[in-house]
Amino acid sequence: MSINSSVPTDLKDFSPSIALNELENGDGIIRIKSEKLLNQISSPQSWFLKFCQKLWTPISQSPEGDLVLSVRDQSFGITDSRTRGPNTNSKLGFHTDRCDVIAFLCLMPAKSGGENQVVDSQKVENIIFTERPDLHLILKQKFPYKRHIVDKGNQKPYVMQPIFSEFNGYFACSYLRVLIDRADKDKNCPSLSEKQRNALDFLDEVCERDELQLKFTMESGEILLLNNWTLLHRRTAFEDYLDSARKRHLLRVWLSMPNSRPIDHSFKANFGATEAGAIRGGMQVL
Repeated sequence: MSINSSVPTDLKDFSPSIALNELENGDGIIRIKSEKLLNQISSPQSWFLKFCQKLWTPISQSPEGDLVLSVRDQSFGITDSRTRGPNTNSKLGFHTDRCDVIAFLCLMPAKSGGENQVVDSQKVENIIFTERPDLHLILKQKFPYKRHIVDKGNQKPYVMQPIFSEFNGYFACSYLRVLIDRADKDKNCPSLSEKQRNALDFLDEVCERDELQLKFTMESGEILLLNNWTLLHRRTAFEDYLDSARKRHLLRVWLSMPNSRPIDHSFKANFGATEAGAIRGGMQVL
């Protein structure tokens, strides 16, 4: 696996300008470790939001306008409308989020599991192009994405956007299969063809290849930054301690970047803007 960050990994050496360049033009991933961080701040959520605001523009992760999301198992249940992947302890599929860069702060790791796994989406595309060019063509076409169950500010039942795209020479990957599958099952949304399903299955299969994955488990006080247009990410299932104070807990912020790449116009319905450096992504606030 060749995904590495050349940016200093200690918080005291962190440079916003270097980080901007690394995230957009480098490997797209930065890990920042600070063992003493959580002992030095009284409110991790407030500190993390201010850290992100000094660098970029946080965007809403809910129709209520939440800029910081707690990532922890809340056991709402599979049929509960509040259930999102981040608030379960289940294994997630490789995906991207609705933002330029996703930021995490680890407050508490799990008792076991919860490993982060990251793959370079352009390498995945190149493998698919080489091994199955017929499926690669399909993945560059538009797929239906059903509106997220918590995205109450969006009146559209679905949007259409490609998984792999290129605009003005800039590559982009955007993928969240759970919303594609929900659209496929909804009579009010377009259904997938068998070739489209095969293409998605092969994409998932390539992402599962061990040699492509960067694997690590975040530690308390660690910050992770990922470019969603160039990397796919997920976390494995995890087991928590019984003590509520020791349960796995991360904070998440979605960021719109000042040096972001231009993206295909088809993303406008879901992201709000497609121009380079534009404020985009997130959920509409009610």
